Amino acid sequence: MNARSGSILAAWLAATAAAQAQEAEPIDVGMSGGYVPFTFVENDVLQGFEVDFMNAVGEEIGRPVNFVTMSFSGLIGALQSGRIDTVANQITVTPEREATFVFTQPYVIDGAQVVVREGNTEIAGVEDLRGHSVAVNLGSNFEQLLRELPYASEIDIRTYESNIEQDTALGRVDAFVMDRVSTATVIRDSGLPLQLAGEPFSEIRNALPFRDDEEGRALRDEVDAAITTLKEDGTLREISEKWLGLDVTGSGTGSGTGSD
Repeated sequence: MNARSGSILAAWLAATAAAQAQEAEPIDVGMSGGYVPFTFVENDVLQGFEVDFMNAVGEEIGRPVNFVTMSFSGLIGALQSGRIDTVANQITVTPEREATFVFTQPYVIDGAQVVVREGNTEIAGVEDLRGHSVAVNLGSNFEQLLRELPYASEIDIRTYESNIEQDTALGRVDAFVMDRVSTATVIRDSGLPLQLAGEPFSEIRNALPFRDDEEGRALRDEVDAAITTLKEDGTLREISEKWLGLDVTGSGTGSGTGSD
C-alpha cells in the first residue's frame, strides 16, 4: 500500500468512526439523584444502582447515557414532554402508567414497607395506620397504594418532596411508606432512629417507562433486550448485590417484554 492509499484508508476509517459516533445518540435518563441507594450524589458524583444499571444498558446497546436529575415529582412530566427518554428511579408499573407509557420488563421486584420511629409500639404494620399521619414521596406509587386501602379515609396521608425519613424520626409524622430495599438501607446507613413496621404489604415491580409512540416503543424494545442479556449474564445481579446486598432483580425467574 502506497502512502496515498494509506492516507485515503485512514481518512475513510476516521470518517466511518465519526459517523458511527454521531449515529449513537445518547439516551437521556431522568432520575432524582436523591434516592439512596438507587440514585444519589456523594462527593459531587452521581452514583447508585440505577446509574450502574443504565450505564450497563448503554454499553450493551452501544449508546452513551446522559443523566438528567430533577425532583422526583417532575420526572413523569419530563418524560411526557420529551425532555428525557426514560426514567430510572424505581418507577413502579401500574395500570394508570401503562395506559400512558410502554414499559420494559421489571428489573427490580420489591415491596411497600411501613417505617416508624424507633420504639413506636402503636404501629406494627399497614393495618395499624388508621388514625395516624403517614408520609410518602410526592408522585410516588406509594401514595396510590395507601389510597387504595379500604380504610384509606382514616389515614392522614401527607406528600413530601423529600425528608420523609427525617420527619418520621423527629415525630412530625407517625410513619412513612417506601420500598423495602431503600428503607432497610436508610435505617442501616443514616443513623436515624427508625424501624421497620411489619412485613411489606404489596409487591411492586419496577421497570423503565418510555413514551407510547413509534420512537419510544423502538427504544423500549432495544433496552428490554439489553435487560434480558444483563439478567442472563449475571451483570444485573452483581449490580444489585453491590448496592443492595441482595438480588432483587428477578434474574432467576425468566424475563419478558413489558406491556404495550
